[in-house]
Amino acid sequence: MMLPGAIRSLVLAACFASAAGMIASASHTERVPPRESFATFPMDFAGWHGQAVERFDQRILTVLGVDEYINRVYASSSGPVGLYVGYYQSQRQGDTMHSPLNCLPGAGWQPLLKERIRIPIAVPAFPAGAHEPVREIEVNRFLIEKGVDRQVVIYWYQSHGRVVASEYWGKIFTVVDAIRMNRTDAAMVRIICPVAGGDPAGEGRAQQAAVAFTQAVFPLLGRYLPD
Repeated sequence: MMLPGAIRSLVLAACFASAAGMIASASHTERVPPRESFATFPMDFAGWHGQAVERFDQRILTVLGVDEYINRVYASSSGPVGLYVGYYQSQRQGDTMHSPLNCLPGAGWQPLLKERIRIPIAVPAFPAGAHEPVREIEVNRFLIEKGVDRQVVIYWYQSHGRVVASEYWGKIFTVVDAIRMNRTDAAMVRIICPVAGGDPAGEGRAQQAAVAFTQAVFPLLGRYLPD
């Protein structure tokens, strides 16, 4: 007898396969609004100071399939954080966003805690006709471990003024937007903060730093991730 969990997995797999077919069958000429290149993303803002890190090699870029990305380390009095944003102009040809749920274990990191948290965000008014300003966003929060090292991870998916934590809902919205707007562009935003080793309060401080950075960086993303 098939277990309920297995049935749900089969139903989801069938839905995603059908969704992929619907996206592929739609018009391939997408009209994505202009956006700024990540090359102009500020190194310094709101008390955070950035530093470029080594770019991904071609093997990793081929796996990711991103059209443009930013990968930096920022630091402030709250501590260091890592920022990665991968932008996909189109997801019609099989280049889809990769979940940290898959990537981090592949790099040797094991999740100790998975949860959703809500972060209040101060967002400037959007242009007329755009989505309403987001005042609170729901994101994924992980605590991961490799050996003696631990990190707090916050990540979400963003497209067309929408913030989504769920991988499943992200795929559903991709199908809806492909049909309704003829657009499949989207991005994955990931923020990582190391936990100070041997400090019982280190996890709390790492989460505070990750949340503070999220609140500082989110208002900037609209210039690079078009509504």
